[in-house]
Amino acid sequence: MPEVPDISVVVPVYGCDGTLIKLHERLSAAMAQIPASFELILIDDCGPGRPWELINELAQVDPRVIGLKLSRNFGQHSAIMAGVDTARGNWVVIMDCDLQDRPEEIPRLWAKAQEGHDIVVGRRVERQDGLLKRRSSRFFWWFFAYMTEQESDATQASFGIYSRKVVDVVKKLPEQPRIFPLLVRWAGFEIMPLAIEHGKRTAGKSSYNLSRRLSLAMSAIVSYSNKPLKIFIQFGFLMAFIAFCYGALLFIRYFFFDYIVPGWTSVMVSLYFLSGILLLGMGVLGVYIGRIFNQVKERPLYVVKDHISVTNKNNSYESR
Repeated sequence: MPEVPDISVVVPVYGCDGTLIKLHERLSAAMAQIPASFELILIDDCGPGRPWELINELAQVDPRVIGLKLSRNFGQHSAIMAGVDTARGNWVVIMDCDLQDRPEEIPRLWAKAQEGHDIVVGRRVERQDGLLKRRSSRFFWWFFAYMTEQESDATQASFGIYSRKVVDVVKKLPEQPRIFPLLVRWAGFEIMPLAIEHGKRTAGKSSYNLSRRLSLAMSAIVSYSNKPLKIFIQFGFLMAFIAFCYGALLFIRYFFFDYIVPGWTSVMVSLYFLSGILLLGMGVLGVYIGRIFNQVKERPLYVVKDHISVTNKNNSYESR
C-alpha cells in the first residue's frame, strides 16, 4: 500500500489544456513550502481539447499525480465528488483548473487550518471576473440564501481546505446532485474564511454560461430547499383571500346598490393570469417530483472510465 499523503488536491478538469502544465508546476512549487506530502488528483470531465493526454504525461513524470477520466461529462460537482471519493489525504484541497484559484494560496490555507479549523475557504475579495459573472454570482447566492434560509457569501466558492472529518461526512450523504460546498454548509461545520488573491483567467473561457448558471441555481435550490413549494402555498392563500374579499364586495354592491359587474376582458385576463400561476406551480412541483424520481433510481453520480497513477496504469471502470 502506498503511503497515505497529508494533503489531496482535487482538481476537476474541463477545457484547461492551456493551464494544466502550469498548474502542476505552480502547485508543486507551492506545496514545497509545506512540510507535508501531497497527491494531485486530476479529473477529466470529458471537456474540449486533449486533457487526458496531458494528465497521462504528468502522471508519467510525477508519481504524485492521479488521473481519472469520466465516461462522459457529468458536470463539475460530480467530477469534484469523484476526486473526493478517490482522495486518501488527511486534508483535501479543492480548486479549479483555470488558475483563477491560485496554487500559491494553498500554504496560507494549510497554515490557517493548523490553527484548529476543519474548514478554511478562500474568500475572493476582488474577483477577477466579468461584470455579468460577478453580478449573477452575487444574485445567485442572495437568492439561494433567501430560498434556503442559510447564510451565504458570494465571495466564497469551493476553493479551500477540508479535514478528513468533513470529507467523510459529505461522502456519506446520498442525495443527488451533490454540490460539495453546499453539502459542507449543510453539515454544520464552522467555516473559516481567509482573504485570498483571485487570479485572472489566462486561457480559455468559463464553461458556466448564463443557461448553465440558471440550471445550477435551479438544481441547488430544489435540492436543498422546499421553500418554493411554501411560497406557492402562501400565494394561493393570498389569491383566495383577495378573491373572497372582491367577491364579497361585488355581492354587496349587486344586492344593495343594483350594480352589475361589466367586463368580459377583466374576466379573461384574470383567468389567464391564474392559469399561468397554476401551471407555474405545477411546474415547480414537477421539478421536485423529478428529483425524487432520479433519487429513487439510485444511479451512480459518475462513472470512471480510465484511471492512471503510479500504482495503476491500466484502464479501469468504476461507478459511484
